[in-house]
Amino acid sequence: MDFLNNSNSMDANSSTATTAEGTPQSSAVLPVIFGIICLLGIVANSAVIYTIVQKTKCHAKQTVPDIFILNLSVVDLLFLLGMPFLIHQLLGNGTWHFGGVMCTVITALDSNSQIVSTYILTAMTLDRYLATVHPIRFNYIRTPRVATLVIGLVWGMSVLTIIPVWMYAGLMPLPDGSVACALLLPNPVSDTYWFTLYQFFLAFALPLAVICLVFFKILQHMSASVAPLPPRSLRVRTRKVTRMAVMICLAFFICWAPYYVLQLVHLGVQNPSLAFSYAYNIAISMGYANSCINPFLYIMQSETFRKQLLRAVRPVHRKVRVNPSTTDEGSVRVRMVPQEPQQDEASGEMRPSNVGSE
Repeated sequence: MDFLNNSNSMDANSSTATTAEGTPQSSAVLPVIFGIICLLGIVANSAVIYTIVQKTKCHAKQTVPDIFILNLSVVDLLFLLGMPFLIHQLLGNGTWHFGGVMCTVITALDSNSQIVSTYILTAMTLDRYLATVHPIRFNYIRTPRVATLVIGLVWGMSVLTIIPVWMYAGLMPLPDGSVACALLLPNPVSDTYWFTLYQFFLAFALPLAVICLVFFKILQHMSASVAPLPPRSLRVRTRKVTRMAVMICLAFFICWAPYYVLQLVHLGVQNPSLAFSYAYNIAISMGYANSCINPFLYIMQSETFRKQLLRAVRPVHRKVRVNPSTTDEGSVRVRMVPQEPQQDEASGEMRPSNVGSE
C-alpha cells in the first residue's frame, strides 16, 4: 500500500502498475480512482475536523469519542495527503522525482498513518467496553484528558514501530536510469519476509484480535447483564456510539484485510501474475478508500453529527427579538440575538450536542 511495499515487496514493478510481461496496465485507471478517493477523502475529513473544532469554539465540551474521531480524521487526512505523490509515481511509470528526503518522509508518514489508525480504533473499542460494561466504575478514566494521553501514547508507539521505515526508505535505481522510492532492506530476501510479518502482526492481526475480543465481551455483557440499568437516555446514547464504533472498525478491517492477506501471499510468489497484480491494485485502492469512508459513516450513523456539521458550515442563525418599549417616535426597537446552541446538563456519557454523542 505504501511506497515501501509497492516498490520492494512487489519487486519494484508493482508501483508502476505493469503486467507480468512489462506492458503498462491501464495507466489512467488507477490515477483517476486514486484522485477521486483523495479529493473526496480530503474534503470529507476536513469537514469532520472543522465541525469538531467549531463545536469546541462554541464552548461545547469535547467528549472522549470527539477526541478519538478528531484524531482519526487527522490521521486519515495525513494519509490521503500522500496520495498525490503516489499518483505522480503511477503516471511516471514508477519514477520518483521528489528526492530522497521526501521519499523517506512520505513513506514514513504513510506507514505511520496506517498503524496509528489501527491503534486509535483499538483504543476506541476499549473505550466502548468501559462505557458499556463499566459505565460508572471507570467513569473517572473516561475523560478527555486521559483520551488525549492515550492518543499521545498511540502516536509514540507508532513512531517506534516504523523505525525500520525511517532507517531504510530511500531511492532505488531503475533499469532506465531513473529512481524509485523503495524500502532498501540490507538483505532483501529474508528481511522482506520478516518485515512483512512484522507489519502484519503489529498493524493488523494483533489489533484485530483485541478488537474482536473486546466487542465479543461487550455483546456477552449486553445479553447477560442483570445489573441495574442506567437511565434510558444514557443507554440509548451508549448503544448508538457503540454501533458507530463497530461500523468504523468493520469498515477498516474489510478495506485493509485484502491488502495484508496479499502481502502474505506474495511472500510465496516469485513472479506475480497479471491477475495478482490487478488484485493487489484493487487492495491498495480499498485501503486508501477507507480513509474517505469514515466521515460518511459518522454522517450516516449519527444524526447529531449531521446537525453539528450543518451548524458548522452554515452561517449562525439569528432570531429577531422585539423589545416591547418604543422610542419617542413610536418606532419599535429590534435586537438581533444569536441563537445559542442547546446545552444538555445531563451527566451521562455524552451530551446530545456532541459530535460523538450517538
